[in-house]
Amino acid sequence: MTPASIPAPDGPLPTAPELASKARNFRLRMAVIDCETEATLDMTRDRYGRTVHAGAAAAARAHRDKTAVEAYTTHLAPHAEALLDSARLALDELPPARHLTGWRAVLDGLASSASEIRRALDRPAAPGSPAERVQHAALWPHLTAWADHSPIASNLADQRDGQHRKAPLAEEEQQMWTERAQAAQKRGELELTESWYAADGQPITLAYLVEDDDSTVAALRGDPGVPGWQVIGHYAHEAEAGKVLPAPAPPGVLRPDVSRFNRPAPAPEVSLQDLIRDVVEGRTAGDASNALLGAVQRGHDAGPMVRLQELLETSGQFANALETAQGRQIAARLAALARQIEFLTREVEEAAEDLGATVAVLPPHRTPVLRARPRPSVDTTAPTPPPRANATARHR
Repeated sequence: MTPASIPAPDGPLPTAPELASKARNFRLRMAVIDCETEATLDMTRDRYGRTVHAGAAAAARAHRDKTAVEAYTTHLAPHAEALLDSARLALDELPPARHLTGWRAVLDGLASSASEIRRALDRPAAPGSPAERVQHAALWPHLTAWADHSPIASNLADQRDGQHRKAPLAEEEQQMWTERAQAAQKRGELELTESWYAADGQPITLAYLVEDDDSTVAALRGDPGVPGWQVIGHYAHEAEAGKVLPAPAPPGVLRPDVSRFNRPAPAPEVSLQDLIRDVVEGRTAGDASNALLGAVQRGHDAGPMVRLQELLETSGQFANALETAQGRQIAARLAALARQIEFLTREVEEAAEDLGATVAVLPPHRTPVLRARPRPSVDTTAPTPPPRANATARHR
């Protein structure tokens, strides 16, 4: 990609929402590239996830890197700095909140990545050369940084456009609606439907407040699972609420160093179906014992039971990270289930070892059944066909 081929903005500069839209277009293109690449890489792996065609895998990644550079050049190259400027202005206007320091660090990181990409685009390697492959591979982390984290910049740019917000409820009206919603919650008639955080860190939840077979959409501020939340608005339907309530901020992440575009290579994994088949096809106690031990194997190529425990523990961390009363309760339940899986894993491991120690085989009277019947001899008389019915079938 030569500098001359980088499109320059025509006419007036894009508005903040238009800049945010260009970043969204880039993210959508990157998602498509990621899906296409994963499908190609799957074809280079065996059934357990191990790469067996290294050359084809390297070619797939090289094509991914080049396509990603082209997508950035098309959608973001002329507008990245303007988008970041708009996002920083919006960030400066927000009231203090816990997440703003992290958001500012993300914007600084995106600016650094944009500079690295611009530097490479200004000095492109020869098309199709090994140097171009190296250059594109070096840009991949910066391109994925924009694909992963530009929603924060886009959201802030959208915030700058502003919204026509409805005036807050008067104190007496807010108290009345809060009491009505609390009464509905006690009756089990406050149905939570959606929640988000506003850019200022305020948690907002939409709920259907049901009274006498009639429902109203109420907006709650605070954690509905603990006392102290309040109703900040009521609306005829969710579309009306969306027009006047603060827009959702990008949700947080469980682990800050995880990227959907830079997943680690999958560990070799044997499925439960394969282990069950090993038992069914086995002849000795050792065959069944090995299948059971495969289910409880630990380490890099952990078995399904160990992976299940890991899933429960990770989901518990997620539930706890929600920082809500219900989230903490569910996290405790998941932690208890993970402990039960750990206990079952040890029991299965002991049973598997005991089964292997029996040094037994299946008795010979468990004879296999032939799946294909032998063909009849040439001089064998064919069976007599059943008599035909005398009555003629009627056709409607």
